[in-house]
Amino acid sequence: MDKLLIQGGTPLTGEVAMSGAKNAALPILCASLLAAEPLHFTNVPELNDISTMRRLIGQMGVEVTLDGDDGLILDSHGLHNPTAPYDMVKTMRASILVLGPLLARCGEAKVSLPGGCAIGARPVDQHIKGLQAMGAEIHVEHGYILARASRLKGARIVTDMVTVTGTENLMMAAVLADGETVIENAAREPEVVDLANCLIAMGARITGAGTDSICVHGVERLHGARHAIMPDRIETGTYLCAAAVTGGHIRLTNTSAAYLDSVLQKLREAGCEVTAESSAIKLKAPPRLKAVSIRTAPYPAFPTDMQAQFMAINCVAEGSAVIRETIFENRFMHAVELIRLGADIRIDANNALVTGVACLDGATVMATDLRASASLVIAGLVAQGETLIERIYHLDRGYERIEEKLTRLGAKVKRVH
Repeated sequence: MDKLLIQGGTPLTGEVAMSGAKNAALPILCASLLAAEPLHFTNVPELNDISTMRRLIGQMGVEVTLDGDDGLILDSHGLHNPTAPYDMVKTMRASILVLGPLLARCGEAKVSLPGGCAIGARPVDQHIKGLQAMGAEIHVEHGYILARASRLKGARIVTDMVTVTGTENLMMAAVLADGETVIENAAREPEVVDLANCLIAMGARITGAGTDSICVHGVERLHGARHAIMPDRIETGTYLCAAAVTGGHIRLTNTSAAYLDSVLQKLREAGCEVTAESSAIKLKAPPRLKAVSIRTAPYPAFPTDMQAQFMAINCVAEGSAVIRETIFENRFMHAVELIRLGADIRIDANNALVTGVACLDGATVMATDLRASASLVIAGLVAQGETLIERIYHLDRGYERIEEKLTRLGAKVKRVH
């Protein structure tokens, strides 16, 4: 199992390009199940989760063809097996996103309850309730969701909570439903908008994406299209935090500040100089950061996927800060590993009090989930001596060629096989 060895203490400097967004690419790959004509996607990141999704839809009958470094052509005219087996989805929660498209296109689906990061309960009941409101007959048996519908019917759906994958699943199901579907309390994340833009290019009729009320007018069929995956805002935020904590000065290309208002605001509060360009972001860090308090909440508020990274930079910032996690109830597992590096963190339920220390000391730590892995990388970059991060398969699920990109920015990082 691979590990990451980091020699800390080097400021990040220079320029590096960001990859396409994992959280946009996964639902968009599932959208290929909706049309019998080829779809051409570009800016697709090369990640373990993407490879898993390619294998998953491939065993359903989708032809997957690589096109250059970051392109994929998906052709589902031969779709014949509307099943997502447990052994293929147990490591990735996003596998639930095949449920809506399969049900809409094939009239049936058998989808294993998904796995993924162990960061708390992420129930799929909102997906099921929404599809039932559209006329689907659904049962859960032996760990599988069994769904049937001759043709889904338009409905007004009010979700009990804001759910990104729930919104995406219901939106994809609704594009081939009979009549109008309105999704209230919809997620507003940019990745939802990117999926909607892809579906519209395929012939779907969708309005309101990016607001809390999405309206979908069902059509008879969708067609092929071309679509470029949006930049990864979480990868962008992670590299900005890495530069900030090391006292660096970097420029990130192939990205956008438009999706990162709350993160950039907190970096400026911490003392960083942040400059937004049309498709790039520059950051210049102060000699020492100031501690900043954060509270996670659905977009456009501060993203839960950036909470761990800000905990890492607060570990060596001046002063104390409170981090409140409101999305997942078990997303402070990285705190224990940061304490191994010398951090001063006190956990009380869903609140963490972080008091900055003069320096962290390198040690062996273990990644527990995807974003926790990123926080340990950030901490390792600023820690004195060597930090060895174990179980980095989590990291490979969401960060494309991370050691290569960090090395390009001057970091002393290497993968240990």
